Amino acid sequence: MSEFPKIAPIGLTGIVVTFAGAMSDRANMAAIAFRATLDAEDWPEISETSSTLVSTFLAVDLVDTPFEDLHARLIALLASKDWYSAALPSGRKLWTLPTCFGTKRAPQLEEAAQAAGLTAKQALTSLANSRPRVITLGYAPGQPYLGPLDPEWNIPRQSELTPQVPAGALVVAIQQFVLFTAPMPTGWRHVGQTAFLPFDAHRDTPVLLTPGDEIRFAPIEEAELTALEATDSLGGATWEALP
Repeated sequence: MSEFPKIAPIGLTGIVVTFAGAMSDRANMAAIAFRATLDAEDWPEISETSSTLVSTFLAVDLVDTPFEDLHARLIALLASKDWYSAALPSGRKLWTLPTCFGTKRAPQLEEAAQAAGLTAKQALTSLANSRPRVITLGYAPGQPYLGPLDPEWNIPRQSELTPQVPAGALVVAIQQFVLFTAPMPTGWRHVGQTAFLPFDAHRDTPVLLTPGDEIRFAPIEEAELTALEATDSLGGATWEALP
């Protein structure tokens, strides 16, 4: 019998339901689907939920509601369907983000391409044709991890940190993208640059992306990127509802 999914308390502040010991597409989809079902169930003991790469977190006061009180209900919910083949929740969006690949604005495209065994042109085509899913938000407010990319993009992180990439930077490693919400250092390779900020505290909706959303990166020239940076924090992004 598989040890997953498994249920465990997190101190006295919550419960985590884990669907795998390492990132996989099916486990991530299970975590997203399970979280959506919990939100729809609206259990009064749960004040908040979130999903990670392979887990769903339930914020619960385990002093007022002992772990054992929810454990049996969670087991029953897990047994109600095959979460690893469950559909992603409704309400998801397909975002299109104008993106400048390469040039001095995203100077590690060729280096990343070489690590993936591709030419720079092949790498640009591969990345622009990808349609990764928001697999989780983390590290910084609203910052999305996107994947999975094609297998050739299972490239390692750099051995040293890049001191800083700008907000809106698109970086790649281990078959995933990260889209940066603020300037910060990274060990991932900077292959694209957008004018889109996934998090902006001044917007009515500060965090725009949700796990399960999908992203397309539409190639643009450097001059167009500069023009978009002079507009708002959407950076020319558009979206449409997914069925």
